[in-house]
Amino acid sequence: MREIILCTFLTLDGVMQAPGGPDEDAESGFRHGGWQKPVDDDEVGTAIAGWYENADAMLLGRKTYEIFASYWPTADPGNPFTGRMNSMDKYVASRTLTSVDWQNSSLLEGDVVDAVRKLKETDGGDINVVGSGDLAQTLMRHELVDEYRLTIHPVIIGTGKRLFADGAVPTALEPVSVSTTRGGTVVGVYRPSGKPSYDSY
Repeated sequence: MREIILCTFLTLDGVMQAPGGPDEDAESGFRHGGWQKPVDDDEVGTAIAGWYENADAMLLGRKTYEIFASYWPTADPGNPFTGRMNSMDKYVASRTLTSVDWQNSSLLEGDVVDAVRKLKETDGGDINVVGSGDLAQTLMRHELVDEYRLTIHPVIIGTGKRLFADGAVPTALEPVSVSTTRGGTVVGVYRPSGKPSYDSY
């Protein structure tokens, strides 16, 4: 059984929208695109590289797919991520795309939840979900996420799309590893472990 790994960059207040650049995602008038780079550091890059060691595919929503497909095919070949991102299998969940042209990309057919369940039953390594906020919400609602890999950066934005938005399914998490980089980013890996328990002091 392949595992679905949700890999997400977050601000301290939980915003995941447009970490990579001002024009990445301006939906709802978001004006803080590109918030990650000023608070990034080499240790974050090392951690993210490790997230791909056991992964041989990505699962992407339409917006993230289009952003990646416009960048990685012509990205600097000296970037250690370029070859990996281009060569990995890419599974794309979209209601509007009819074709995908980026190397090793294919559209999921039919209902996305059923398609992802079938994908998990195929042979292969981990499948990383990168960005893809709407898709992430669907996967979480249907308990299809096997692990969360999060970088929580020392910046507060105040507005924007959040990974754990209102209506998120209550879920207990077991920490696998948690560390803090010299720049103050928390790198956390967590696995769902059922429903939260409640008590009082």
